[in-house]
Amino acid sequence: MKMSQLKDKIKNILNTIRNFDIHNLKVPEINYHKILADMQSNGRLLVFTVTAAVIVMLLSCIVVFSINVKGPEKVMVPDVVGKDLPAALIEMQVKELYPKIQLRYSDKPGDEGKILEQSPSGGAIRKGYSRVSLVVSRGVVIDHVENYIGQNLDEVRLKLQTLFAGSARPLIVIAAPQYKADAAAAGTIIEQDPPEGTNISNPVTVHFIVSRGPNFENTRVPDLTGSAVNDVLQQMARSKLTFDFTSHEASGNETPGTVVSEQKFTEEFVQNYTHVSAEFAMPSGPVNGNVYGIFEDTLTMYPYPVPVKLTAVPEEGDPYTLVSFSHPGGQITIPYAVPAGTELILSVVEKEHKKITVR
Repeated sequence: MKMSQLKDKIKNILNTIRNFDIHNLKVPEINYHKILADMQSNGRLLVFTVTAAVIVMLLSCIVVFSINVKGPEKVMVPDVVGKDLPAALIEMQVKELYPKIQLRYSDKPGDEGKILEQSPSGGAIRKGYSRVSLVVSRGVVIDHVENYIGQNLDEVRLKLQTLFAGSARPLIVIAAPQYKADAAAAGTIIEQDPPEGTNISNPVTVHFIVSRGPNFENTRVPDLTGSAVNDVLQQMARSKLTFDFTSHEASGNETPGTVVSEQKFTEEFVQNYTHVSAEFAMPSGPVNGNVYGIFEDTLTMYPYPVPVKLTAVPEEGDPYTLVSFSHPGGQITIPYAVPAGTELILSVVEKEHKKITVR
C-alpha cells in the first residue's frame, strides 16, 4: 500500500470516530424475569434427574445383591425323639439347625439325657439356621423308695402327689393302708413294703401299715345331766368320746337348754371314742336372744379320729369357734345356742364340710 493511500485511510477512521454519537448507541435489553424462570425450570429438571438416577442406582444394587447373595437353603428337620442328646446335636449341626434345649423330669427310669419331645417334629421342612426346640429328660424325680416309717400317712400322700403332679404314670403308688393299734399317734406309718432303698425301675406300689393310735387308752364318761349347752361343748373338747345328741321340747320341770338324760355305763371308764347318747330339753323359742338347736351332719368313716371344728359367723362381729374336737366319722351331732342369723360352718381337717344359717 502506498503512503498516500494509508494516510487517506487513517483520516477516514479519525473522521468516523469524530462523528460517532454515543447517545445514539443502542444497548440490548436484558429480560431478568425470563432468565430467572429458565433457571428455576432447569433446577427442577436437574433435581428430578438426580433423584431418578439415585433410585435407579439403588434398585440396581438391590437386584445385583439379591442375585449374588443366596438365602439359606431349606432342610428337612431330623427326627431325634428318643435319641441321646449328643447324637441329636450332631444331627442338628449337620442340617445347620440350632437346638433350643429345655429340661424336664420324665416318668420312665433310664430316660436321663434322652430327647422326649421336639418342635417342629421330624420331617418338617425349615430354612437352614432355624431353631428346633428339644425337651431333654433330667431323669426321674426319684429313683428309689424312701423311708416313710414314722411319718404321717396324709403328709406322705400329699408329698407324693406334689412330687408327681402332672405325671401320667406316678412312680410310687400308695395301696389301701392297713390299720392296727399301736403306741404311735394315729395316722403314723409303722411299717412299709417294699423297704427303704428299693430301686425303682417301674412304677412301685407301696403298702403301709398305719397306727390307729393306742388301744389301751380309756376315757371317763362325764355326767352331763343338767349341763347347759356351753358346758357340754367344753366337755366335748376335753373328752375322747363320741356324743350322739337328740332333743325334745322342754316340758314340766325340765330346764330349757340343758341335758335331761344320758346313757349310763356299768364301768367308770370306756374305750376311747365310744358312742355316748344324751338328750337335751330345748326351749320352744329364742332365750335371751339365742336360738337353740343341734347341728347334724354325716362324715366319712375314718380309720382314726380326725380334727373337726364348728365355727359361728354372726351377722355382726367376728367369727368365733364354738367347739373343736376329734371325731372318728359317721353321724356327728353338736348342740348350739347362738343368735338368729348366725352362720354355722363345720370344718373337717381344716376343710369346710357343711354350713347352715340359724333361723
